[in-house]
Amino acid sequence: MKKVLLFFSAIFIFVAVISLILALLTSRVTIGDKIALIKVEGIILNSADTVKEIKKYRDDPSIKAIVLSVDSPGGAVVPSAEIYDEVRKTVKKKKVVVSMGSLAASGGYYISSPASKIIANQATITGSIGVIMETVNLGSLMEKIGVKSEVIKSGQYKDLASLYRGIGKEERMILQGVLDDIHGQFIEAVAEGRRMPFERVRGMADGRIFTGKQALELGLIDKLGTLQDAIREAADMVGIKGEPQIVTKKEDFSLKELLSNKIENLLPRNRSSLRINYRMMF
Repeated sequence: MKKVLLFFSAIFIFVAVISLILALLTSRVTIGDKIALIKVEGIILNSADTVKEIKKYRDDPSIKAIVLSVDSPGGAVVPSAEIYDEVRKTVKKKKVVVSMGSLAASGGYYISSPASKIIANQATITGSIGVIMETVNLGSLMEKIGVKSEVIKSGQYKDLASLYRGIGKEERMILQGVLDDIHGQFIEAVAEGRRMPFERVRGMADGRIFTGKQALELGLIDKLGTLQDAIREAADMVGIKGEPQIVTKKEDFSLKELLSNKIENLLPRNRSSLRINYRMMF
């Protein structure tokens, strides 16, 4: 009985191996003809997952190119900068093609700028190259309800941009200096990524938005097209014939991420409620 089972097991394995070989020989897609698709959607609050994905595909020899699908108004400065850095590192090793969706503005454009090529729909909203700070002044409200904040601090500006009072002249100058410095970093990043003169980028970096068509005329993107066009472009750039195999991360529903994207802007994160963003306001 054991001999019969071993015989049929051997036949099964043999047939499976032959079938696999024939499938690979007749398939239009070879083992190495893979393109990774990474999606960046919604407000950029955390870079960890996207950075991890980019590193994974950059180091995978079977992945020939990466398509970064961006549909985002931007978000926090540091996560946007971290994603930008990973894209910049990756283009030195592999082709990265950005496909812009309905919205790829501010931080969404920032992370796109170092890509090998940027493709957007003619109606895509992009640009918004700028930085914004937000704070809330609850002083008048607290006074009306009879609540007063008592502050003990070790430095003159330790309670800078407090929720419970306005921003003084000197404080505004300090905050504006920080804002201008971060704005300069944004302009430098775009100038480097798009290989454009700093002054030319600065002339467009006043926070205004552009359609994909306008962005093409300004040199902020390379082509007009869809996500499928971006995938085809990436395949052509690395010499893939026929339809490439698309590899993408399995999307899991995250209630935490959903709630973060929806209500992050409604509630202050800390006492000063001071937030610095590469983000288009809407």
